[in-house]
This record gives sequence, C-alpha cells and structure tokens, in this order.
Amino acid sequence: MAWNEPGKNRNPWGNRPERGAADLDEALRRLQRRLAGIFGGGRGGNGDGSGSSSGGRARGFGIGTIAAALLVIWGATGVYQVDAAERAVITRFGRYVRTTQPGIGMHIPWPVEARRIVNIGSIETFNDQTRMLTQDENLVDLNIAVQYRRAEPIDFSFNVRDPEDTLGEVSESAIREIIGRSRLDFVLEEGRQEITARTKELVQRTLDIYKTGIEVTSVSLVGVSVPEQVQTSQRDAIKAREDKERLALEAQAYSNDILPKAKGSAARQLEESQAYKARIVADAEGEAERFSKLLAAYERAPGVTRQRLYYETIEDVLGSTNKVLVDTEGTGNMLYLPLDKLTERRVPSLTLDEQRQSTGPAVRETQETTPDVSIEARRERGSR
Repeated sequence: MAWNEPGKNRNPWGNRPERGAADLDEALRRLQRRLAGIFGGGRGGNGDGSGSSSGGRARGFGIGTIAAALLVIWGATGVYQVDAAERAVITRFGRYVRTTQPGIGMHIPWPVEARRIVNIGSIETFNDQTRMLTQDENLVDLNIAVQYRRAEPIDFSFNVRDPEDTLGEVSESAIREIIGRSRLDFVLEEGRQEITARTKELVQRTLDIYKTGIEVTSVSLVGVSVPEQVQTSQRDAIKAREDKERLALEAQAYSNDILPKAKGSAARQLEESQAYKARIVADAEGEAERFSKLLAAYERAPGVTRQRLYYETIEDVLGSTNKVLVDTEGTGNMLYLPLDKLTERRVPSLTLDEQRQSTGPAVRETQETTPDVSIEARRERGSR
C-alpha cells in the first residue's frame, strides 16, 4: 500500500496528499528567492493578478542564475597551482598541448582539457628483495634500493603506461644480470661498490631506451646474505678460501726467500765459471808458451833436451811415492825399499801423516839422493 493511500499509516512528511505539488512549488520559489538575493535579483510577485506571470519570470530567472553559477564553478575547476618542484602537463582531448612552469595557471576545464601534475624534484625510493644465482652457482639474498626522480614529465606521462612498475622490472633484471656475472666472494666482500655502479648504469641505459622520463640517482645494496639453507657450505667455502690465501702468502714468502738465494748462487757460479775459464785459458797459453820455448831449445840441442825432459818426468812420477828403487852398481840387481811399511812397523801407533812427519826428513833425504844415484848409474851404463 502506498504512503498516500487511505489507511492506518500516516504520511511520513505530515502533509496532506493533495498539497504535495503546491508544497514543492513553494519550496522552489523559496530557493529562487534566495538565489536572487545572493546574485542581486528583484523580488517576487506583489500578490495581485500579475503574480502568475511574475512567478514565471522568477522561475526563468532562477534557472539562468543556476546555470550561470554552474558555469562559474565549471570554469573555476580550470584554475590550478604548480609548486616549485612540479610541472603541469596539459592535454586537450588526450593530446599533449603544453607544459606549464611553477605558479598559478588556468586551462579549459574537463572534458576539453586535463592536467597532470608531475613532481620532478622529489626523490623516490624503490626497494626489492630477491634471491638469485651467482656465476659460481651459489645462492645469495639481495635487498636492493633504487632512488629515482621524474626528470622528464612529458616522457613520464605518455611514453610508458606505468613507468614506476617498469623501473622495478628493469632494476630486478639488471641486478640479476650483474650478479649472474660475479662470483660469490666478490659479491659478499669487495665488489659491492662496483656492482651498484654497474647496476645503476645498466638500469639508466634501459630506461633511456624505453624513454620513461625517469632518472636514477643512486643504487645501493641494503643487504647481501647467504640463505640459511646453504650457510654451512658457505662457511666451508670461506674457510677454504682463507686457507688458499694463507697458502698463497706462504708460497710468496718462500719464493721471496729462495729466489734471491738462487740468483746469488747463479751469479756466483757464473763468476766461478768465468774465473775457471780465465785460469784454463791462462794455463793453456802458459803451456803453449812453455812448449814453444822447449821446442826452440830442442831444436838447438836435441839430446840434452830429451835427457832433461826424461829427468823431469821421472821426478814428477817418483816424487810423490814412498817407495825407493836403488840400482846397485855393477850387479844388475834392483833394491826395493818400502819406506812406508818400514815406518809403520817402527811406529805402529802413529797415523800416516804423523809417520810421514816423524820420518819426513830422512825419507826426503833418501828420495832426494837415491834417485839421483840410480839415474846417474843408469846414465853411466848407458854411456858404456
């Protein structure tokens, strides 16, 4: 049952149904009078027969006033303000028109023109945490932070649908490429600065190719760690690397110790060889000169020279022996005197050197006299 039908339920507005249209007209007239008072319009009807025409004019005037107010409000929506770090990109029916600088500006309101405010001064940060493989097939967890700003408002607004999502994908792809070309010890220790520099360069180059209008200001590795599942193996690898470095240092120390000695020994041997060469050459030259002199003497007196050479040879051969051969004259017998055996029997407790020292003068005297006698006797027999 409707609310204005007869029944037990009363009208929720407390009015009679037959007065609904009149009350609505009265409400509209009151609204028109208020708007006319705001914008300086005339009063309504004077209560006589011209009231109906005056009401029509008032209604027409009120609609025009409302339209004018709405037009003013619509035009006011085209006024905007741009801060010092911002730029406003104006489009007309979706097509780029101009870029306005900081200050108060105005454009044709929607739907003709639209504006997009782009902050080119603020530094934004993109964070990403991921797990990836290194060149030596080790897992590493990375937390990368990329700071950027919207440097080109036109490119940022039109060339890519979502430039910031593109930045995230490009950053992850770049860091994966750089880490995939690096070894684990390089990533964990001395290579962080180089990795961030190479990543920043690669990200910026890719964004410039896409013309996203984003400028990367810095890239940093907030955290670099090995996953818990492989920490034990990683500790073993670190220990092996430390042992490798220690052994390398020990090998270097050994090399530093042995090389100078080897170089010194080589230099000493080279000098000794040069000295030996000089000595041998000098001896050879001396022998050659002596032979030349002997040859000259031999050519002058061959017999005497042969006899003297014979004596010198016998002297060299028998000069170092302890045995004496004595040729008794006229008998043809050769007397053999083993002086070394005789001295050993006389002084058994003495050593060979001591025996030679104790019997040295007598032996030398015997050696000096006896061979001469033997040689002289042979010479006499030969002359006979």
